[in-house]
Amino acid sequence: MQQTDQPTGLAKVLMPVPDPHPDVFDRQWPLRVADIDRRGRLRMDAAARHIQDIGQDQLREMGYEATHPLWIVRRTMMDLIAPVQFQDMLRVRRWCSGTSNRWCEMRVRIDGKRSGGLIESEAFWININRETQGPARISEDFLAGLKRTTSVDRLRWKAYLKAGGREDAAEIHEYPVRFTDIDLFDHMNNAVYWSVVEDYLSSYPDLLAAPLRVTLEHDAAVALGDKLEIVSHVHPAGSTDRFGSELADRAVRTLTYLVGEEVKAIAAIFAL
Repeated sequence: MQQTDQPTGLAKVLMPVPDPHPDVFDRQWPLRVADIDRRGRLRMDAAARHIQDIGQDQLREMGYEATHPLWIVRRTMMDLIAPVQFQDMLRVRRWCSGTSNRWCEMRVRIDGKRSGGLIESEAFWININRETQGPARISEDFLAGLKRTTSVDRLRWKAYLKAGGREDAAEIHEYPVRFTDIDLFDHMNNAVYWSVVEDYLSSYPDLLAAPLRVTLEHDAAVALGDKLEIVSHVHPAGSTDRFGSELADRAVRTLTYLVGEEVKAIAAIFAL
């Protein structure tokens, strides 16, 4: 089963869930109060934690948590199709949409069973060697299991986003890095980058009124003590062919995560 939908890049069509399928990992848990905004919507930083959590659960149940314990996410694409609401029961499904011998792309679909809410996501995960902290080969038996939901077996990394500068920014603000933001790799956890997106969207609530895609790419780690600045740009419709011809008809907003002059991450936000 191969993801062959076009277009690619920021406007790519995400692989649909192959359901029913024995290799789609399928779990449920309730949406709790720590994961919602003031209106009861499942926040994106909380969704990012759910995406991490089901990945760890799947590793454990497949029997690979001991041999493949460490993964770093390079990119996550998240589509907010409809809001998932407080007190809903989440159905979370995870499956592979592309492989290589050191990394893979994993799809996660989060359904609100009662509210009809829906978040679709795809993340590019790199298997990490504990000693070298570099990419490590995925074992053949693990890889064989991943390939059962996709025939994409030569996945390559290609960045979709370019950083914005301070000189023409719409806004610049500092984002404090807290001790509790730091994870096992001694850098700011992936989910915290999505808190930055939520903070930005809180000033533009109209953006959440329609289906929305947010893509976040990580370039370098943010450490405790770093002075992190968020540099935002608004690219109006008609000027956005730099993001692909499919997006030229809509505005694209970007957030560049900077420490000094070093780019740490970039996010793009646009309506679907």
